[in-house]
Amino acid sequence: MIPLSIRRGVRRARPLLLVFGLALPTAASGQTLLSSGDLLKMAPPPPDHRVAYGDGPLQFGNLRLPKGDGPFPVILFVHGGCWLSAFPIGHVGLLEQALADAGYAVWSLEYRRVGGDDGGGWPATFLDIENGADSLRALARTYPLDLDRVIAAGHSAGGYFALWLAVRDRIPRESELWRADPLPVQGVFALAPAPDLEGLYARGVCGDVIGGLMGGSPGAYPARYAAASMMRLPPPTVPQTLMVGALDRSWGPVGRTYFAHAKAEGDTLVDLVELPESGHFEMIVPTTSTWPRVMSALAALWERVGRARR
Repeated sequence: MIPLSIRRGVRRARPLLLVFGLALPTAASGQTLLSSGDLLKMAPPPPDHRVAYGDGPLQFGNLRLPKGDGPFPVILFVHGGCWLSAFPIGHVGLLEQALADAGYAVWSLEYRRVGGDDGGGWPATFLDIENGADSLRALARTYPLDLDRVIAAGHSAGGYFALWLAVRDRIPRESELWRADPLPVQGVFALAPAPDLEGLYARGVCGDVIGGLMGGSPGAYPARYAAASMMRLPPPTVPQTLMVGALDRSWGPVGRTYFAHAKAEGDTLVDLVELPESGHFEMIVPTTSTWPRVMSALAALWERVGRARR
């Protein structure tokens, strides 16, 4: 369950989130779409294990394992919520469990965010994602995880991080975010990704959350954006699938913009999948009509990853 204090915080933040497109109640066709509030009401089963990757209260991950002996392919998942502290990890618990039930080990990261988390923003939010991802090496010494089969996945802000995790080996060495030996991922599954930090900063989304995340504008901190923005870093060199809701008018264009950018940069490994019945959230809820399409696209991505490894 989500703590009462968090739920109250979300209610206070809800008008702002509605303004910036985190809740889209209806589509032009009249179809009722899921909102952020709907997700926060869901009560997922507890994870098999909750494991700390740091000393802070938000530096942990949920580990869910399939039945059987393994070793299991791994989905390294990062939740979204516009990088805001109002949206904790619990809202993707049903997705985590559905993926584990489908045969994947799921390592889902919590991390410090903007708007109330102590230390959230540059560089701590990024360091949390890095430390959480790299902690898979330690987890694999205890649990049956196949680190030769790891896909980075995420939704919205987490979809951005999934793409970013695939290019950490090309972050400028002078950056605070550079790592000598980042955990490699073999594919990316980005659901409604938000990788255009510059464009989102210009739009002032979610109360200028990008300014809070990065500490300021692209003009004021060009080195930070050079290390973090998918519009400046080279495209990943692993297969990627971008999932975009056809009814997601606020965030869908962001994913399509990145897809066009990646193609223009010569990325031949990125695919875009349009989900005709999805807004921003239907793609992460296993009970929707969109979910089978998500799972089909995920299976296809694993097949591409397997071919790329051969």
